[in-house]
Amino acid sequence: MSELADKLAVTELLYRYAELIDAGDFDGVGELLGRGNFMGVAGAGPIAALFAATTRRFPDHGNTPRTRHLVLNPIVDVSGDTAAARSTFCVVQQTDTVALQLIVVGRYQDAFVRDDNGWHFTERRVDVEMIGDVSDHLLMDPNQIR
Repeated sequence: MSELADKLAVTELLYRYAELIDAGDFDGVGELLGRGNFMGVAGAGPIAALFAATTRRFPDHGNTPRTRHLVLNPIVDVSGDTAAARSTFCVVQQTDTVALQLIVVGRYQDAFVRDDNGWHFTERRVDVEMIGDVSDHLLMDPNQIR
């Protein structure tokens, strides 16, 4: 596989995460990240449970968090069968009680490995830099994620 194809495959994983979380598919998020660790939590089940316990979903809107995670400026470095990526994220949300607005901004730092099944996450770290009104997004104290 060429380096460009490798970079595109890794970048697609970044975007797949955003798609799954915005769909409220926390089991899918767990599967995507579960071969590695997310902020020190390892395994598909525990990662899915972490998202289910901390992120509000709206049953009347398809059981989604009513968010859009925007992954921006991904920089991917590939070295053989390993890769590292850093990117910026912005989360927007609109609910019946919260106007359309930016609620969280930060950076992802990710590590990947390629095996016979392709590329997969081995680690995702999140650096939250700015927090807005997350009252309709989180089921936890937002100061716990800084």
